Amino acid sequence: MTTSESTSILANRDVAFYWFVRLCSMMAFQMIAVAVGWQVYDLTDSALALGYIGLVGFMPAVLLVLVAGQVADKFDRRRVVQAGHVLEGAVSLVLALGCWQGWLDVTGIFVGVFLVGVGKAFAAPSLSALLPALVRPDELPQAVSATSAAMQSAVILGPALGGFLYLAGPGAVYGVSALLFAASITLLGVIRRPRAPEIPVSPDPEAGSVFAGIRYIRHQPVVLGAISLDLFAVLLGGATAILPIIARDLVHTGPIGLGFLRAAPAVGALAVSFWLARRPIERRAGHVMFAGVAVFGLATVVLGLSESLALSLIALLVLGAADMLSVVIRASLVQLETPDPMRGRVNAVNYLFIGASNQLGEFRSGVTAAWFGLVPSIVLGGVGTLVVVGLWMWWFPALAARDRLTSK
Repeated sequence: MTTSESTSILANRDVAFYWFVRLCSMMAFQMIAVAVGWQVYDLTDSALALGYIGLVGFMPAVLLVLVAGQVADKFDRRRVVQAGHVLEGAVSLVLALGCWQGWLDVTGIFVGVFLVGVGKAFAAPSLSALLPALVRPDELPQAVSATSAAMQSAVILGPALGGFLYLAGPGAVYGVSALLFAASITLLGVIRRPRAPEIPVSPDPEAGSVFAGIRYIRHQPVVLGAISLDLFAVLLGGATAILPIIARDLVHTGPIGLGFLRAAPAVGALAVSFWLARRPIERRAGHVMFAGVAVFGLATVVLGLSESLALSLIALLVLGAADMLSVVIRASLVQLETPDPMRGRVNAVNYLFIGASNQLGEFRSGVTAAWFGLVPSIVLGGVGTLVVVGLWMWWFPALAARDRLTSK
């Protein structure tokens, strides 16, 4: 695909609307994360409490993974995403009212985090499974890059805007988040229902079961390796939950600085997203993916050793760029290797793994920071990521040797 062709991917009306849905919903989610993290730390002064935010947010993905995948494959995926965003928007509005009326406490915040997780558990697999039906297979890597750019733009704008709005109180952050979810719901309504491509399905009578996605992944080394790599690398290397502690105690900044720290990885990721949309990975995809994860681990080590806001921002920029490089490759492989009738269930399992890497990674970083101290927690996580890279290249040689993303 030429540069002009990849640039025109957003000329597709439905892909453009999809792009804005990603932007609005992710921006809202990131703003909520900033408000919740700072508010809980203000109320508890506890690193462990920050870790529990990740655990509570992850629980719905575990409890609903099979149901959410089955729903995504049986119903109109646009409507499933809308329903999830309705729940997330309603919870955001209730949290805002609780702040403005003065009755919201730590318990109420955790209940809200759980319910937002429920909405996301249904919306995320359906939203991911929707994209391949909007483009041709050869356009998918560019579409993934373009929509990843929307998500990373949101991760830049969301935390920064959330940090500024927090000066007016957390209720302002939650209120604006509710408006953004309302916008995403409206945009989903104008995406035309795609006709699923006619892909041969196995005559296996269990192919329609809720467990089919798990069975499919287990028998596909490339898919299994790609999904599990994300799980363990980010589980060990993720440090987003303790950014409020890094901001306050290590680099000595406030809510605005925290917003920029949270946004820094997305700045690097956004640059890589635009680059990959114009210059897709054409050869040695497996080696490039593993290199990205390795750089992610090294940048995490630098973040842990830094006591300078500027150096921490640079480390997070590099971390985000490296992560996006591997994310686009992993996401493209998972989508391209999965038949459309099973994409909902496979993406539900993928979302569970991503949730485990992010939310459980936040829990891990909070717990280890409380046990061992802030710096050892981050550095050990980065070293662990490097160990995972070596092990996965050994255990999944087909993934490491993968040359092209598409079969053509």
